[in-house]
Amino acid sequence: MATGGGANLIPIVAAIIGIGVISQILSDRYRVPSVVFLIASGILLGPEVLGVVGPNSFGNALSAIVGLSVAIIVFEGAFHLRIEKLREAPAATLKLVTIGAAVAFLGTAVAVNVLLNTSWLVAFLIGALLVATGPTVITPILEVVPARDRVETVLETEGIVNDVTAAILAVVIFEAIITGVTDPVELLRLFAERLGVGILVGGLVAATLLYVIRYVDLSPGNAPQNARLLVLAGALVSYGAADAIATEAGIAAVATAGILLGNAEIPYEEEISAFKGDVTLVVLSFVFIALAALLEFDILRTIGPRGLLVTAVVALVLRPALVFLSAYGDRFSTGEKWFMSLVGPRGIIPASVATLFAIELRNAGLTEAADTLVGTVFLVILVTVVLEGGFARQIAEYLDIIPMRVLVIGGGTVGRTLAERLEGRGENVVLIEQDPQVVETARNAGFTVHHGDGTDTDVLRSAGAENVRIVVGATGDDDVNLLVSQLASSKFEPETILARVNNPDNAEAFEELGVRTISATLATAQAMDNYIERPSMMDWMSEIGRSGDVQEIDVTSEEIIDRTVREIGPELPDDCLIALVQRDGVTRVPDADFTFQEGDRITIIGGKKEVREAIEFVHPDK
Repeated sequence: MATGGGANLIPIVAAIIGIGVISQILSDRYRVPSVVFLIASGILLGPEVLGVVGPNSFGNALSAIVGLSVAIIVFEGAFHLRIEKLREAPAATLKLVTIGAAVAFLGTAVAVNVLLNTSWLVAFLIGALLVATGPTVITPILEVVPARDRVETVLETEGIVNDVTAAILAVVIFEAIITGVTDPVELLRLFAERLGVGILVGGLVAATLLYVIRYVDLSPGNAPQNARLLVLAGALVSYGAADAIATEAGIAAVATAGILLGNAEIPYEEEISAFKGDVTLVVLSFVFIALAALLEFDILRTIGPRGLLVTAVVALVLRPALVFLSAYGDRFSTGEKWFMSLVGPRGIIPASVATLFAIELRNAGLTEAADTLVGTVFLVILVTVVLEGGFARQIAEYLDIIPMRVLVIGGGTVGRTLAERLEGRGENVVLIEQDPQVVETARNAGFTVHHGDGTDTDVLRSAGAENVRIVVGATGDDDVNLLVSQLASSKFEPETILARVNNPDNAEAFEELGVRTISATLATAQAMDNYIERPSMMDWMSEIGRSGDVQEIDVTSEEIIDRTVREIGPELPDDCLIALVQRDGVTRVPDADFTFQEGDRITIIGGKKEVREAIEFVHPDK
């Protein structure tokens, strides 16, 4: 077992910083949360393996080190909690961070109390901590899995909000355990006192920092650096000052300061955010190594299968229940709800705050409570991060939620109608609109809307143009649509560029760019002609996206290749058929003896569900 002492402390600190950097590099390289590598490193260096780091490695300073680390971590999370982002988020987000958080909190507490036979206060403490998911474990997953924007927004916002609320709730319950308070009225007083002190101190610190950074000469040459240092010092000062006034009020203070500064128009915001991210990386390493130092395998063996059962309840019962409850009646498909249910790993906040509390519980002689806290939180983090983070891509593919990404410039009637039809088929559509009233209308209708000028390259990039497959110019201004088409073609190179042409005389300019055009005049005339000559077909076409569907897909299945339409017809679902086949640029209606080849592009028409089943039969990897 490692012991304290200045001679041993320097190499330990150096090793921890090095581990943090390497973990982040590996995280970026393999697109998995850095928590995985930090946990593995912590176990390796901890008392159960190499014994390099132990409970006494930092002497009496461990509690202070972890406390200040938690302050920086909570401040970092709160700094990224944007009120504007919350307003733009789907309605399910609000339910998820309120009703969903309550379900997670109470359900986890009951599971811990019943299965691990612990006290209610300890169970509620664990329940509070395991409410938090966190952006540091969610974001790397979403970088690997290109889910729809509404799914990403919900998961990221939930992680940021619950990081802060879980930490504050856990503080109150922890204080009740330490002081022995069980009376509900007294608990409410504790909560109000800690929260009130935290808000007051955090607000004063944030206001002071904002004034200094905005109006005080910070030295023109070093102003960004000085601003970064001031914000870091402010986070630590708010934590220390609040904690000195009321024990454990520091977390509420740094959360308040972070939220206020993050939502203010603060100078050098990008430099401050980047700097805090680097500092957070270092302190995260301390937290996870400290967690490993407190973890003994005997603790895991003691809670054993019961701890794994708690983990299963948290991940496989409570998580789906709260997601489906929160997303009921929203625009999310069943597959998206299951994806959000199965991708909710716990990470930074539960680990850091649990480590801090475990140290203090042991110092107070509550070793059994500390062991239960560390063992349960560690198990849930390890299992959810490794399994949910490691298999997120496979989960998304199995649930078929990875969409075609479409960027539509113009949030008017045409753009919204197109977006509604595409989203009805499960695609990921982002609208770009400059008019604030149109933006509000589209958002109220449940669409993902980016407010900005669609002819601005930076706006297109921030809306995700670098990752889209299709760009559509759908405004009522041909000049805007033409410029959008030019920018998309030269800067982002999507697979398809489609533009609305309001004046048929302008179609040639678009065609010279290789842009597919839809003339409003011709489209209207053709639709009227079709209703005159082909009314039955048009009646059926009007149901596309609701009860009927038409889809094109490439033939890849070995069950189709070198077989005729006559042979595979009986194997297709009822109420659908192969209407067209394109081969070598020529499209034809196949007869019964037509033999399919790999790469043929076929058009399937029929019922919505049946067409989807036929696509899976023809192209199993779709």
